[in-house]
Amino acid sequence: MKINFSFPTLKESILAIAILFAFFILTFIFVGLRPEHFLLAVLFCLLFFANMDSRKLIVGLLPFVIFGISYDWMRVFPNFMVNSIDVEALYNLEKSLFGIIDNGSLLIPSEYFALHNHPTIDFLAGIFYLGWVPIPIAFGLYLYRKKQKNLFLRFSMVFLFVNLLGFACYYVHPAAPPWYALNFGFEPVLDTPGNMAGLARFDALTGLPVFDSIYGRNANVFAALPSLHSAYLVIVLFYALKNKSHWAILTTIVLFMFGIWATAVYTAHHYIIDVLSGILCALTGIFLFEYGLIRLPFFKRFFQKYLDYITQK
Repeated sequence: MKINFSFPTLKESILAIAILFAFFILTFIFVGLRPEHFLLAVLFCLLFFANMDSRKLIVGLLPFVIFGISYDWMRVFPNFMVNSIDVEALYNLEKSLFGIIDNGSLLIPSEYFALHNHPTIDFLAGIFYLGWVPIPIAFGLYLYRKKQKNLFLRFSMVFLFVNLLGFACYYVHPAAPPWYALNFGFEPVLDTPGNMAGLARFDALTGLPVFDSIYGRNANVFAALPSLHSAYLVIVLFYALKNKSHWAILTTIVLFMFGIWATAVYTAHHYIIDVLSGILCALTGIFLFEYGLIRLPFFKRFFQKYLDYITQK
């Protein structure tokens, strides 16, 4: 395969450096710089300045980068500063809709699984929950490498769009996850750190601090509704079907999709209500993008320019 080693234009270089500089300054002021911020910047620079092919790739992946930055920046203005946190009402609604009777007591599903779990299921649950970001990114790269760049760009933009819809819901209706109600009751404590909940059993089984390292950096505990973890594989499945992907790919996506949904509830990270709302968020985002946003003249022009850039020779 021939690699195009052409350097970016002066305009592209200045724009990229200016964006990185602004990112560092604003992150330092409002969020605080962490090692992963430097790693992201180094990776971006390596790919952007290495050659034309890697430059097109990192530009194409920008929706995923923006998603990560947007989630991190929720620390700047937490959602509980906008609206009150729902702890008790959501718990009671889950119990009324999906309650399970166990030894004469009515429990929410997450409570039931906290009492009734199994190491094999704990291990599988951890594997499934580790796939919520790698699988969408891997699928995007698969589309990119298969030269399905139009579909790749639609997929990556919808991924970002669905996340932004979900983030907006977090501010409209801040909500605590099941583990919070089970551990702390119904009174919101704003400085509550992230919690592994049932995923701690995976770390204990493997002896690896996998989820401890992830949930120790949770940007917002009170952002459970909708479950965006439950939305991601819905988006992947939609575009895999549009791509007429191989049955093995579709089977893997469906397996992880249901696995993530089940794990969210099994480990007390989400209510069933959160999972259903996450699925609805994904379907809403796909519909609004594919049948609304992409057809608007100004966005259609932007999309075509973006596509032209990542497909240029």
